[in-house]
Amino acid sequence: MTAAANPLRGESEIVILGTPRILRPSFSALVAAEEELGPLFALVERAGAGELKLGEMVALFWHCLINREGLTRELVGDAVMELGLAGASKPLRSLLAQILQGA
Repeated sequence: MTAAANPLRGESEIVILGTPRILRPSFSALVAAEEELGPLFALVERAGAGELKLGEMVALFWHCLINREGLTRELVGDAVMELGLAGASKPLRSLLAQILQGA
């Protein structure tokens, strides 16, 4: 049984290989994302301007996954493509809101 995302903790979900996976923007996850992607504020600005790259979205999701067991980053990318950009925007908006507003 898979636990559901808790929006009160800033969590959201993405379905990967038919299984809902929880995204949690913890401090350590965001630090890892920032190390790879650069300053998070700039990432949020790019997203707001419609300039966020697909690879950046996948990287943010990758770092925020609370359980990566059995996954690769490519599978996360495949899940984003399956959802389409419109479908992937829901968990992305949730993560970006947490980055800006905090818990």
